[in-house]
Amino acid sequence: MPQSVQSLVSRLTFRQLQVFKSVYELSSYSRAGDMLGLSQPAVSNQIRQLEQALEQPLFEYVGRQLYSTATAKRLAQCIQAMFDEIQRFQDDLSEEAGLISGELTLVAVSTAQYVVPYLLRAYTSLHPNVTINVKVMNRAAAIERLNENHDELAIMGMVQNDKPMFSIPFLNNELIAVVPQNHPLLTLEETSLSTFLENNLLLREAGSGSRLALELHCQKQRIRLQAEMEIGSNDAIKHAVIAGLGVAVLPRLCILSELTLGTLIEVPIKDFPLRRSWCLIHQQGRHPTPAMRSFIDYIQQNIGQFETMFSRMTEK
Repeated sequence: MPQSVQSLVSRLTFRQLQVFKSVYELSSYSRAGDMLGLSQPAVSNQIRQLEQALEQPLFEYVGRQLYSTATAKRLAQCIQAMFDEIQRFQDDLSEEAGLISGELTLVAVSTAQYVVPYLLRAYTSLHPNVTINVKVMNRAAAIERLNENHDELAIMGMVQNDKPMFSIPFLNNELIAVVPQNHPLLTLEETSLSTFLENNLLLREAGSGSRLALELHCQKQRIRLQAEMEIGSNDAIKHAVIAGLGVAVLPRLCILSELTLGTLIEVPIKDFPLRRSWCLIHQQGRHPTPAMRSFIDYIQQNIGQFETMFSRMTEK
């Protein structure tokens, strides 16, 4: 190791790097202190010592806003790589000892947020040392995060065939046509898809998996799809339908309570429900961590139990 590097390393501490990482990610001395259990002066002191060791400023205030310098951005990359290696080392030690530990980052599309808690309940009992971080977003954002390697695994419905993703279908996802109580469509003996869609259709935003499923179905049927209103979440859409703003096609598992109470009514339409699958997705080229591998194995080994559990829920 060159003498200059030895001299620099001897002046750095892991605590300084940990404090720096928190300030960099939160863009705040006070928020970093709250997260680490330190006072703001203590955080400032750690950063000041690190700047003295590097002989470079790391942060600067413009008005009341804290900004990172170019040196800070480069240091953040080095620290993240180092911390990632330490995490992998810790995971390897745990695996050798017969324990699965570490962090598991999981992104779920908004439709799947109703499914994920039931998947995690048994997994967390099997692997209590794994820390799970779940993010909920739409399908387009989830795919982007996977492509940029921000998250390890995703749970979503439809998967693009042109993406280098590995997919494990594990649970049926039924999309059903629904209207509010006393809607005029309920008086008809038969309802065509065209007629249903003409009754003020409420749609998710572009990029949503449930919207894409309906769009593809309408293309096959040569039916024009026109939204009366675009709404950014399934919860908001179901309340809009209940309020009488229109009709919608929603995942059955998202509206079980409303179907039971009768505030939403399923409309029988030919070729409905639309049947898709929820899938566990990850990049094909990514080497799985022990926690990631254990979750993939858990999903694969319990597909039958998931189907039974959710079937019972929909039958209630």
